[in-house]
Amino acid sequence: MADKRDYYEILGVNKDVKEDELKKAYRKLALKYHPDRNKEAGAEETFKEISEAYAVLSDQEKRTKYDQFGHAGVDGRWSQEDIFRGANFEDMFGGSGGGGFGDSIFDIIFGGRGRRRGGPQRGSDLRYSMTISFEDAFHGMEQKISIPRTENCSVCKGSGAKPGTEAKTCGTCRGSGQTTSAQNTPFGQFMTTSTCPTCRGRGKVVDVPCTKCHGSGRVQKKRKIKIKVPAGIESNSRMRVGGEGEHGTAGGPPGDLFVDIYVKPHKTFKRVGDDILVENDISFTQAALGDEIIVSTVDEKVKLKVPAGTQTWATFRVRGKGMPYMHGHGQGDLHVRMNVKVPKKLSLKQKEVLREFARLSGEKPAKENEKGLFEKVVDGVKEKI
Repeated sequence: MADKRDYYEILGVNKDVKEDELKKAYRKLALKYHPDRNKEAGAEETFKEISEAYAVLSDQEKRTKYDQFGHAGVDGRWSQEDIFRGANFEDMFGGSGGGGFGDSIFDIIFGGRGRRRGGPQRGSDLRYSMTISFEDAFHGMEQKISIPRTENCSVCKGSGAKPGTEAKTCGTCRGSGQTTSAQNTPFGQFMTTSTCPTCRGRGKVVDVPCTKCHGSGRVQKKRKIKIKVPAGIESNSRMRVGGEGEHGTAGGPPGDLFVDIYVKPHKTFKRVGDDILVENDISFTQAALGDEIIVSTVDEKVKLKVPAGTQTWATFRVRGKGMPYMHGHGQGDLHVRMNVKVPKKLSLKQKEVLREFARLSGEKPAKENEKGLFEKVVDGVKEKI
């Protein structure tokens, strides 16, 4: 599923836009892209996009949620109908009988143009954000999450009618879920199709409503769903769980669930693609003389040979100890970067040995209050750090 564009960007306004400026910006774009006026390819989709942006930003509660959480604050929290309910399109464009686009806006957005509202419709997609640890991303994991979603009523099976009774075809729209009317506007006469006021677009009416869903055929439930996160997943990845979105209407298929994964940073390891970078401290003598050390990977400890003369920031590779490949076998590599630690305090014996080392290296031995070879090494390392 492609990411949605920012609502403020769609309408070409700033986040501190006032209500009257927001309305003006939307009206200008709506008049430009309304499908009854603009026959260019993509005009209707653009019109739907700007109308959804306005419906959210013109509602203070939805706008606050959107400003805090982005699209995740409104997707899944409100249905499409809920998002557009309350958006003052009629005041802006004249509404039914007023010579405007009020009714036709809902008609276009909810699919009334050229199709029956009462027919099967796919359920809405849902989105969920999950934060996992670095280790969980490395090993993979399974976790149950709780998702609030709209489902078909288990008592009436989505019909809205009390068991033993049936929903009847709406006499107003004859089962189409829509009514059509002619409207006179400053731009000419337009035929607009709107949601049937009797059946509210369902195409059927219920005489004896179901006691559980009160005739809506749908109920809100919290559903526990098991999510399997694959080993090697990257932060800001999106997983699709097919068929776990909201239920469709009139026998339509369910939507999908999209899970956004965020991986918390690790205090020791840093991911670089499929490789892992880690820093490891070694002593001055280990760096100078060489050594075999023990290095921690994400799930075990391995031996690593440090050659004599290793410098600070020298990096060594341990093959096959990085992140698992998500789409194939094997793993990336572990890169170990050395940090030569210099002791802050020395005993008299250690100082004597280092001064002797300086003499053997052809340097003039330092006096007690002068900087010798070791102190110069310390200063050099500090400058690099």
